[in-house]
Amino acid sequence: MRRRSAVVAAAGLLLLAGCSSATSGGGSGGGSALTYMTFNTPSLTPAFWKTSIARAEKAVPGVTIKQIVAPSTDRDSYAKQLQASGQFPDLLESITPSQYTDAGLLQPYDQSWVDQNFLLPQGNAIKGKVYIPPTNSQIIPLVFYNKTLFAKAGVQPPKTWQQFLDVNAKLKAAGITPMELGGNDPFAAAMPLTGAISADVLGKDPKWIQERYAGSVKFGDADVVTAATKMRTLVEKGYFEQGALNVSYADSIKNFNAGKAAMYPMGSWYLGSIPKDQWNTIGVFPWPTDDGSLVLPFAVGGSMAVSTKAKDSAGAMAFAKAWSLDPGNLKALIEGDGAYPMLKGKTLKDYGATVSPAFTNSYAYVTGQNTKVAAIGWATSDDALPGSLNNDFYAAAQALFNSSDVKGQMAKLDQAWSTATK
Repeated sequence: MRRRSAVVAAAGLLLLAGCSSATSGGGSGGGSALTYMTFNTPSLTPAFWKTSIARAEKAVPGVTIKQIVAPSTDRDSYAKQLQASGQFPDLLESITPSQYTDAGLLQPYDQSWVDQNFLLPQGNAIKGKVYIPPTNSQIIPLVFYNKTLFAKAGVQPPKTWQQFLDVNAKLKAAGITPMELGGNDPFAAAMPLTGAISADVLGKDPKWIQERYAGSVKFGDADVVTAATKMRTLVEKGYFEQGALNVSYADSIKNFNAGKAAMYPMGSWYLGSIPKDQWNTIGVFPWPTDDGSLVLPFAVGGSMAVSTKAKDSAGAMAFAKAWSLDPGNLKALIEGDGAYPMLKGKTLKDYGATVSPAFTNSYAYVTGQNTKVAAIGWATSDDALPGSLNNDFYAAAQALFNSSDVKGQMAKLDQAWSTATK
């Protein structure tokens, strides 16, 4: 499942039913219910959670779930608030495990179970241990495009960075807004920066993040600054929609679906938001590289983490395993959240999911031979950024809309890194 940090959760945490919406599942087991922190999105609705929880409860008799709904999609901030108040959930959906493992807050899954069930068993491992099952994957970002608007401007999907600039220029000259962004939500604002640094820096040096931990490279290095400057170039040339920083993520989807812009750099979860009547209108291509080589900013996602302090440790783990392997959940995530399934022994047809041509075409990047690198700011493995640096990375992207000091913004990230790793 996608990792999508957005606005910080509301301050002043009350009880579980205060800032959050807490509901009980349908199980009839005795004893205290296990608490399960989830979140809502346009695709992952309250109805989805209710149904999926009920199915997993049925598969694990005796386990009852009390759902806690995070007030925003910034699950980590909310989970930490709960932990600080002594209310750390027993089960947590789609968090960043590396932010909790050093404190011993999460249970690792049995490796034999992980090896048996998933295509990339170590895809999101931390120091060799798996804390969230690697059930699915995302490409962050892809560039979605409106075929009708491309035809109107007489352009084709680009492969190189220069071709990408040319396409933007021709679209703008044709009176078409080249790109939708949704920059009011920091993670959405950072999509071009994520693409550029992942493709240009990690594409040439896949171990860059580990080298940053070792201190042998920095964000302030010339190659990173050059990659980050690409986002600033797009801003300066006016290729994003007017007032991009004031457009919410939710509105960016509506705007792009309404044909108000020709391209939309976004995580592959947008696939679940393409209206069926536009399945043949929306195409997709990878973030362009300088030489046209295929580099995919990749993130192996997963389902739920299990707290070491869970009231019923065995029951919590059994529920997490049942939920993670439920074909119905994967079908819903494929169709509604654009998740690329990563279960062993299954093809896309086995899930019974109905998907768009854009899903099929982009899923080929997952199963095909190409260069896959960590999508910077989105990894949940050893390549996860330290502390809250994801948020600092997203903030740097927003800052590049108003500041031409790219090197200064990268230097701030190095400062934040030093603080986070002290």
